[in-house]
Amino acid sequence: MIGELRKQHGPLMFFQSGGCCDGSAPMCYPAGEFNISDTDVYLGNLDGAPFYIGMEQFEYWEHTQLIIDVVNGNGGMFSLDNGTGRRFLTRSRLFTDEEFRVLDAQSAPSRER
Repeated sequence: MIGELRKQHGPLMFFQSGGCCDGSAPMCYPAGEFNISDTDVYLGNLDGAPFYIGMEQFEYWEHTQLIIDVVNGNGGMFSLDNGTGRRFLTRSRLFTDEEFRVLDAQSAPSRER
């Protein structure tokens, strides 16, 4: 799905929209069309597209692995998946103690792009 959207819209970016648990929707935008603030956290890339989350949400979810899935349904009003009949969906699982120790030992979250 990311490849399809990229063909239509060019480079993409993601932002984890509001919501605190499984079932919330990451929003997909053309790269640079969503203003990233100083309090947003860069989590990494999703098939080459930068993925961000707000700091408050990051603090809530920092002990979980976010799993981005595609399911049938309508995307968010401003997300590029809207109107495709499919949407992005966030699922999560708690990190094990060992996984969290490894992550904790790595650098603090950043806004790198």
